[in-house]
Amino acid sequence: MEGEFRDNIKIGSLVKVMQKTDQKTGIITEGIVKEILTNSKSHPHGIKVRLENGIIGRVKELGYDPKTNN
Repeated sequence: MEGEFRDNIKIGSLVKVMQKTDQKTGIITEGIVKEILTNSKSHPHGIKVRLENGIIGRVKELGYDPKTNN
């Protein structure tokens, strides 16, 4: 999974995260990365980020970088 590695995640990138409260339901939230909260290079459950709307969750899927369309 791409979201397990910090190097794959950039501020401003579109990602899908799972909030801790949604772990049982599996609800995924999409947003733009504002801040990377995990300091280690990897995490087995996904790198923890804060989205621009304030939601904190672990990255499950990477989208694209809206600034570069990549």
